[in-house]
Amino acid sequence: MKELLYGVAYYDEYMPYDRLEKDIEMMKKANINVVRIAESTWSTLEPQDGVFDFSSVDRVLDAMGKANISVIVGTPTYAVPTWLVKAYPNVLATTRKGKNLYGPRQNMDITNPDYLFYAERVIRKLISHVANHPAVIGYQTDNETKHYDVSGPAIGLQFTKYMKDRYNDLDEMNHRLGLDYWSNRINAWEDFPSMDMTINASLSGEFETFRRGLVTKFLAWQVELVNEYKRDDQFVTQNFDFDWRGISFGIQPDVNHFEASKAFDVVGIDVYHPSQDELTGSEIAYTGDLARSLKQDNYLVLETQAQGHAGWLPYPGQLRLQAYSHVASGANLVAYWHWHSIHNSLETYWKGLLSQDFQENPTYNEALVIGAEFARLSPKLVNMKHKNKVAVLVDNTSLNGFNWFKFYYDMDYNTIFRNIYDGLYRLNISCDIIDTSCQNLEAYDVIIAAPLYAVSDDFLNRLNDFAHEGGHVVYTIRSGFSDEKVKVRTTNQPGIISQACGVSYSQHTEAKQTRLQSDVLNLEGLDPSLSGWIELINPGEGQTLASYDHHVWKTYAAITHSAYGKGSATYIGCCPTKAVYEELWKYLFNQYDLFDDDFGMVFPIVHRKAVNEEGKAIHFLMNYSSEDQYIENPFESSLELIGGEIIKKGQEIKLKAWDLVILEVSIRP
Repeated sequence: MKELLYGVAYYDEYMPYDRLEKDIEMMKKANINVVRIAESTWSTLEPQDGVFDFSSVDRVLDAMGKANISVIVGTPTYAVPTWLVKAYPNVLATTRKGKNLYGPRQNMDITNPDYLFYAERVIRKLISHVANHPAVIGYQTDNETKHYDVSGPAIGLQFTKYMKDRYNDLDEMNHRLGLDYWSNRINAWEDFPSMDMTINASLSGEFETFRRGLVTKFLAWQVELVNEYKRDDQFVTQNFDFDWRGISFGIQPDVNHFEASKAFDVVGIDVYHPSQDELTGSEIAYTGDLARSLKQDNYLVLETQAQGHAGWLPYPGQLRLQAYSHVASGANLVAYWHWHSIHNSLETYWKGLLSQDFQENPTYNEALVIGAEFARLSPKLVNMKHKNKVAVLVDNTSLNGFNWFKFYYDMDYNTIFRNIYDGLYRLNISCDIIDTSCQNLEAYDVIIAAPLYAVSDDFLNRLNDFAHEGGHVVYTIRSGFSDEKVKVRTTNQPGIISQACGVSYSQHTEAKQTRLQSDVLNLEGLDPSLSGWIELINPGEGQTLASYDHHVWKTYAAITHSAYGKGSATYIGCCPTKAVYEELWKYLFNQYDLFDDDFGMVFPIVHRKAVNEEGKAIHFLMNYSSEDQYIENPFESSLELIGGEIIKKGQEIKLKAWDLVILEVSIRP
C-alpha cells in the first residue's frame, strides 16, 4: 500500500433514491478514499440465468474513479439468486439440521457442482468486465466464507474419499480412531456412515478438518479465477471473520485461517466489538494480531462497525480511538460496514456511518476528523512493521477436540484463549498469534499455548526443544492430553510435555467449590474462582505457583513452573479468571525479565508500538476509559504526530477520555 486507506462498503443498489453524487461529495469531505462493492449482489448482476447487467457496478466505478476514490470489487457468490435455487434446489446446503431454505445468505453448499458452475461464470463475467477499470485496486473473493455446517449424502461421499486417501487401509483407520467402540467400526468404504450423529471425537475431528479444507479449497479456487484477469497492481483478499458471540470473540472454528490465507495477496478481516462503557479495544487487538501474523505482514480491516446496532453507538471519541487501534496493530485499511443505513430487510437497524436520513451526524462528523488525520499522517503510519517476543499458540484441531467434550464441563476453547490474550493485552504485552504450522518457534522468547488438546508428538517435542534451548513455554489445561487424531495418550498426563514441565497427573475433577490460593502470586482483591474442571497435579521438583483452596484437593498443585535446560515451562491445570491470568503473566514476565523499559503503562492505557517506513519507532498511547489519564513519557524526546509538539523524556502526557497520542521516536543505531 502507498497510503492508509479509509473506507466504507457502499451499496448503490440498496438506495431508496439516486444520491450517488451526494454520497461521493460526503465521502470526499471525510477523506474516504476507498469503497467496497458488489459482494452480495448476485441477483442484481445476473437477474436471470445468463442475463448479466453490470450497469450498477459501472455506475459506481465511473463515479468513484472520477472522484479519485478507489474500489475493491467483491465476487457476489455468498448470496445466491432465486433463479439458481429454483433450477437447482441442491445448491442449498444440507446441514445437520436438515435442508436449508431460500432467504438467508450463506445457505449454499460450496462444493455443489451446479453452484460452482454458476459461481465461476458470474465471477469470470464480473472480473473480466471490471479488471481494466482504473478505479479498481483489488478484489475480495466471497465474504466471511465458512463451510456453513454442510453435511448430507454428497458431502458424505466426498468425506469417504478423503478418508480413503488419508488411510487407505480400513484396519488402520479403525484402530487409529478407536471405532470399535459401540460397534462404530467401519468394515467397508461403501458403509461409511453420516457424521451427523457420530459419537467418536476422533472421527468428528477428521470431519471438521475435512470441512475446513473445503473452505481453503473453495477460496483458493476463487483466487485462481480472479488472478486470470487482475492486473499486476491489483490485490486479492478475503474478508475473514471470527468466532461469533454477538461480537468477534475468538478463533474461527470453521476455517483454518493459517491455511486459507495462503492463497491471498493480503489478509482482510471484519471486526465487531462492544462499545460505549464496554469498549476495551481487546477485540481490535487480538483480531489484528492474528491477521498480521497470518502472513507476517500488514492487513486490511474490510469492515468494522460505525454506529452498528443500538448498543454500539459510539461515545464521542470512540470511533477515532478504534480507527487508530486498527492502524496500531498493522492495518492499512479501516473500512466501515457500511456507508449508509438501509431502509428494509434484516439489517435495517445495523446502522452505517450515515443513518436512514443520510444527513451528517456526530459519528460521521468524527469520521471527518479521522479521515483528515489519516490523510495527513499516512506517510508516517502506512506499512508499519511489528516484531514481538511473545506468541500465543492456537490450533483448530485442538479447538474442535476440546469443545467436542465441553458438554461435560463448563469451559470452552475460545473463552480460555480470550482470557489468556486479554490478560496480556491489559499489561501491554504485545504478541503474535501462531499455530502448529509455525516453522520458526525460535523467533520468540515466550510461547503461550491455548489448550493444546490434540497435537502430534512431533510438535510437542518441538516445544520441549524450544524450552530446552532457552525459550519459555506456557501450557494451559488439557494440553498434551491427546494426539492429533483426538485419541487420548496412554501415558501419565500431560504426556510428552511432562519432560519440560516436570509435572504429572492421572485424575481430574470438577471445579465446584474450589478456588485458587497462592503464596507466590498476588491474588488479593482478585476473583480466585475456577470453572470447568481441575487437574490434580503432582508438581515434581517444579515450583508450585498456585494450589487449590479445597478441603481435599489442597495438596495438589494448580499452576506450576519448572526450569528446563536453558529455559522453562509453566503448566496451568485449571481455568482461572481473566484477572488471575493477568497476575500470572505479570509474575512470569518479571521472572523472564522480558518487560520492556516502558513497563508501567497498563490498562486502561493501551500501548502499541511498531516501526514505520522511515525506520522510526511509533508508539500509540491510547486511553480506553471515560476518565483522563496521566503518564510520564518513558521514551526519548518524541514528536507527537497528531499535534506536532515535541514531548521530552519524563514530560507528563495527558490522555483525555477515549483519546490518544502518537509518539515518533528515532531508533538508536
